[in-house]
Amino acid sequence: MNKQLPPRHRQRRHLFSRIRTIVLSAIIVLLLGAGASAAYVYYTAKGSLSGSYSAVKNSNKTAITANKPISVLLMGTDTGAYGRTYKGRTDTMIVVTINPKTKKTTMVSIPRDTVAKIYSASGKSEGVQKINAAYTLAGAGGAIKTVEKLTNVPINYYVTMNMGGLKKIVNAIGGITVKATFSWTDSATHSSFTKGTHHVNGTKALAFARMRDEDPQGDYGRQKRQQQVITAIIKKVMNTKSVSTYHKLLSLVSSNMKTDLSFDNMLELAKDDRQAGQTVKKTTLQGTGVYIEESSYQVPTTKELNRVSKMLRKSLGLSAKTVSNYNTKENKLNVAAGFDFSDGNNPTYTLYDSSGSTTTDGTTTTAAGSSTTGTTGTTGDTTGGTTGGTTTTGGYGGGGTQGGY
Repeated sequence: MNKQLPPRHRQRRHLFSRIRTIVLSAIIVLLLGAGASAAYVYYTAKGSLSGSYSAVKNSNKTAITANKPISVLLMGTDTGAYGRTYKGRTDTMIVVTINPKTKKTTMVSIPRDTVAKIYSASGKSEGVQKINAAYTLAGAGGAIKTVEKLTNVPINYYVTMNMGGLKKIVNAIGGITVKATFSWTDSATHSSFTKGTHHVNGTKALAFARMRDEDPQGDYGRQKRQQQVITAIIKKVMNTKSVSTYHKLLSLVSSNMKTDLSFDNMLELAKDDRQAGQTVKKTTLQGTGVYIEESSYQVPTTKELNRVSKMLRKSLGLSAKTVSNYNTKENKLNVAAGFDFSDGNNPTYTLYDSSGSTTTDGTTTTAAGSSTTGTTGTTGDTTGGTTGGTTTTGGYGGGGTQGGY
């Protein structure tokens, strides 16, 4: 199915919803778990968050109970700032698992340019696209289904946050402290940073988090700075004692967030937060840069898909299952045709089954013919590529065993 995607401005396409999404979700749990002024926070939060609830079709939604692990898909949309009012795409998608029994929270970031088959909430194919189009084409329910198909991991809940939140959040808590590992000037925002420590307001925090082109590590260096900003905001929120600041944060959450977590669900999460928050493991689904129909994409190897799937399933108390999906089949066909994941020079990657796919500007792509080299003799599979690094830090964040996926 071919659907038009709204236009966007390239220089602003990487305004990092990841930060806003994780931070505001953390704020909810932190506020509800706070001891001081608990009654005030309770009633204010209940009133503020009622307007954020938005149910979607999800066959893997499960009750939140003590010591039971859950998974949440955190999505940041590129709306809410610069006058944007359209639905937006998810420049950020992070699968978060919360396990109070093991006292661990796991966060896996999925790059926005990851190639994926998009599905509706009911499982109907919507074509092949960059994964950040899933929310635009199929809504939150479709984004959940798409990520489930990609990772072979059940997603219980979702949270979406628009880009308008980050600057206001940072300003509401009085700014944050970040550390630049090198000096740069970002032509897109006209912001400059010198190597060293900086106390920044919301505008500067956004600029610090969004820069990519000047970073020697590109998008992956940017992800490290995003994680630094996330950690700084969470630390600042946890040390906040002001009831008025809590009120401001709740107001920001209410006006910028949609979720199928009910207020009662959040209360249950708050009970387990101090347990699961002792360790946070963070990683990224590492992709290989390729060209598909002259557009750049990230394609994770089959080995990498299985690494991430195993990590997430283990964190939910589920046994590992080999990932077998659209991506792994396409990888197998490409490797059989001579594609080398270790090439490193943005080689051309062929979609042998691209029926109904659309490019980033909404035009229809051309499906590769079945007679193309590599459609037979597909005995090989991909094992190459660099896997994403995993870091473990003190942090925040749910456990037990989750059945059936």
